Amino acid sequence: MRFVNVPKALRDQLGEEATQALVDLLNAATDQTQADTLALSEGKYERRLSEEAARLDRRVAEEAGRLDNRITEEAAKLDRRMTEEVARLDNRITEEAAKLDRRITEEVARLETRIAEEVANLDRRVTEEVARLENRIAEEVAKLDRRITEEVARLRTQISDVRADLIRWMFVFWVGQIGVLLGILFAFFRR
Repeated sequence: MRFVNVPKALRDQLGEEATQALVDLLNAATDQTQADTLALSEGKYERRLSEEAARLDRRVAEEAGRLDNRITEEAAKLDRRMTEEVARLDNRITEEAAKLDRRITEEVARLETRIAEEVANLDRRVTEEVARLENRIAEEVAKLDRRITEEVARLRTQISDVRADLIRWMFVFWVGQIGVLLGILFAFFRR
């Protein structure tokens, strides 16, 4: 805010040099106040933004870690189950081989059919488990993506709230400054 017009009565009272010095002093004070206010506001805004970004990064890392753990657990469960099924199937094949030794001609066709059924069942189960695991992974990724989107939207809302508060406080500050300056001017006029 620049002071350009000084009332004639005040100019006559102070003189041209003193009037110019008063205008320069008020202009310098206003410029310094504006610079200090902007520097303070920028510092607070940058600090708050960096804190929120760090918190969001930690949150994303935690969610990614949980998702990795869940995937590892599900893969281990599937591996154990496949190992159990293979062991069970291996035991069954061993038993059937012993029977084949006793009745090789009667049981060849039945054994091949049984093995084919077990392989088909095992293949179907593996396919189902893999599909279920892929669906679970897709759900977890979607949840994480949704969570990140919500957090980013919340962060943007908070930033806009901070910006609105900053503008409101700047307005209050400048209204106060204008009041102080008007008080100073009224004090000079009353003399």
